[in-house]
Amino acid sequence: MPATPSPFNRRTLLLGGALGLAGVGAGVGIAAYISGRGDDPRITGVEGPLNPLDFDQLRLRAAELFVGGEIHPDDPEYAPAISRISSESAVLWETMDRTEGRTAVWPDLSPVSSASNFNNSYRQLYRLATAWATPGTEQYASDEIADAIVDSLALLYDGGYNEQAEEVDNWYWWEIGTPSALLKTCVILYDRIPAERLANYLAAVGRWCPDADMRVVNPNIHETGANRADKAVIVALHGILARDEDKLRRARDDLSGTVDDGRHSLFQYVTEGDGFYRDGSLIQHDDVPYAAAYGTTLLSSAGMAVSLLAGSAGEVVDDNVPVLYDAVEASFAPFVEDGLFMDCVYGRGVSRPEQRDYHNSTGFITAATLLAVGAPADYRDRWHSLVKGWVQRSQETLPFAAEAGIPGISRVKAILADDTVEPAARATSTHVFADMDRAVARRTDWSWALSMSSNRVAAYEMGNWENLRGWYLGDGMTYLYLPGDPLHYSDEFWPTANPYRLPGTTVDTREREVTADEEGMVKHLPENTVAGGAVLEGTYAVAAMDLIADGSTLRAKKAWFTVHDAVVALGAGITASDGRTIETTVEHRNLGEDGDALLSVNGDPQSRDVGWSANLDDARWIHLDGVGGYVFPQGATGLRGLRESRDGAWNDIEQGPTTGGGDTTVHTRRYATLWFDHGVSPVDASYAYILLPAVDAPATATLAGGDRIRILANTATVQAVEDTEAGVIAAHFWEAGEAGGIACDTPVSIVLSPQEAAAAIAVADPGRTAGKVVIELPFAATKVMEGDGFEIEAGDRARLTVDLTDTGGQTLTATIGY
Repeated sequence: MPATPSPFNRRTLLLGGALGLAGVGAGVGIAAYISGRGDDPRITGVEGPLNPLDFDQLRLRAAELFVGGEIHPDDPEYAPAISRISSESAVLWETMDRTEGRTAVWPDLSPVSSASNFNNSYRQLYRLATAWATPGTEQYASDEIADAIVDSLALLYDGGYNEQAEEVDNWYWWEIGTPSALLKTCVILYDRIPAERLANYLAAVGRWCPDADMRVVNPNIHETGANRADKAVIVALHGILARDEDKLRRARDDLSGTVDDGRHSLFQYVTEGDGFYRDGSLIQHDDVPYAAAYGTTLLSSAGMAVSLLAGSAGEVVDDNVPVLYDAVEASFAPFVEDGLFMDCVYGRGVSRPEQRDYHNSTGFITAATLLAVGAPADYRDRWHSLVKGWVQRSQETLPFAAEAGIPGISRVKAILADDTVEPAARATSTHVFADMDRAVARRTDWSWALSMSSNRVAAYEMGNWENLRGWYLGDGMTYLYLPGDPLHYSDEFWPTANPYRLPGTTVDTREREVTADEEGMVKHLPENTVAGGAVLEGTYAVAAMDLIADGSTLRAKKAWFTVHDAVVALGAGITASDGRTIETTVEHRNLGEDGDALLSVNGDPQSRDVGWSANLDDARWIHLDGVGGYVFPQGATGLRGLRESRDGAWNDIEQGPTTGGGDTTVHTRRYATLWFDHGVSPVDASYAYILLPAVDAPATATLAGGDRIRILANTATVQAVEDTEAGVIAAHFWEAGEAGGIACDTPVSIVLSPQEAAAAIAVADPGRTAGKVVIELPFAATKVMEGDGFEIEAGDRARLTVDLTDTGGQTLTATIGY
């Protein structure tokens, strides 16, 4: 069946031409690129230098980017998207008030003078417009629907969103949410909107989003990150619809942040606040790790803006565009887990029922493939390889096309069909992101992530009635991802999990109060400085966090160590004086609606019945089918086990008016939980356990019966581990001390691998207080073969002096010769 043109597409625009080259190469104009690459297959039909695109071409390009252009509606790959668009729009159409004299577009979004109501009304009109322009939907090319949308735009302008209104409620609805949906709808229905009405809408947008730099509600705020990118797209669309070249140039300039000496450019690294960091960290809202949601929106909107402006008077030509390109692999890819995006970099968004981890993965892949359209070939080829691997591996359980929109499906289909693209294998690496207090270990059959916090990075964010029980997300929560259990977190984990027993956390069991629903945005920056660690050879790592609890006297020294096949968790100095019980959770695994995975203790099967509980003080090792093993090398005093059924609704944790709030459906999930009960007001309590992901019971028993992984120290002075098989020692020194033959005079993290030919060492200062550090090694050495900042004093126990001044918590590595 031939491709069906969308109703707005009166002539064909070659996406392989102008759009296919959007954003090509830093500092390279599109015309110059084309003139030098006339044989590029992406520019078929284009000969010689490209003239600046006219506004009609730009508008058609924009519409095609939003809707997806010409498709084969009978292609089964598009069926889920078409069905979803059609069914959602059918409900909107059925519930729309189309009576004469109406005062609102939808009865439940009245009055339209309310910012929340007109914002949601515009969003729903854009969804209807998308359905009207999408071949295969029930709404496709319907004159009745198009006329109703056009009439509704007029009603919303007259009664709510216009240049004379007063900005109240959430600024985002006025300055980003509404103008974005409004202008996208105008792009799609351009030929049907009366000129005088279009002028009205542009005047309103010009009032509330005049540029991408300034926040109208507070002109002292300069937009950053996703907000700046979103606004740049709005300004570009304004320029296209108004046929205004100055607006196009303004969108370009705001992407590069020319205001305020470029401090807010999207194409630069930052050292504080919002933006991309050189180590791959991505911060939004000043101090919240946000690669998911805001980060993906930033990537998508920046890619959209660059694509929209290519070939126009506002084409982006910035030598620093590679900062954005590099972020795909440095800031996003480490958190993509074959069909889902890790929740540890999702801030308060984990509470959103309509935007779960698999939605975020789909959104990221859609954004990355859009950016790849015009990226330089080396970037594009690597990204296509990553995308092909991710999509192929998740095809059975989390198929990309099931959640993606038409544009994303079209791009991914082309990648999958391209035999020259080799799918990338699952990543096997370990990262410590010093600038956002996160760590990730990836292996062939599991991935593990860690969320810490400090006086630089928020422990949690609540706001807009979201994430109402997220008190402990940054207190050392650990996430375990298993290919055999991909739905663990998206399967109603967040509304049903016990918020006081998140894996990895040590908490005061006091009852907490929900505050974000009453006080607006609430964030907590703890007092501790230490959160971070060191990583060696992309595999071995130590991460440490000095826990200073929120609203409690609880203090604890917590450290985690990654080796090839395991994660070791240590806690020491656990002390509190409030008269309440303190607990450390080892595991809180969602078993699903009817799950009864077998849990065995020292090889003895335990009851599968809900309600089973036990004191497990004698446990040497535990195994949970489908998850892995847990070994307790220093004993399991205070260890408890529980199998329970938990109920919860998303509305318990998320009541946001634009993010799915109000879902009161009660879900029930079964959990297997292991935790240490440290008692009431403990003094200097501790714990130690080894997590063996994706291993069977015999392998767990074998490791428990040997001494391959040894705990060298677990005190409030130093915590250290040795993998005798790999020959690796890792330690975090809270004070000057010694462990495993390594002595150190300053609090730092160290990973040491003394191999036959030479020794490798990694050192970091997660507290950011050290200058020069002296480390005494447990062997003789004579020279620093490689590594900046290291000096050696040869001897039977060589002494290294490492300059960590102004390293910002980043890892320094060296190779030491014997």
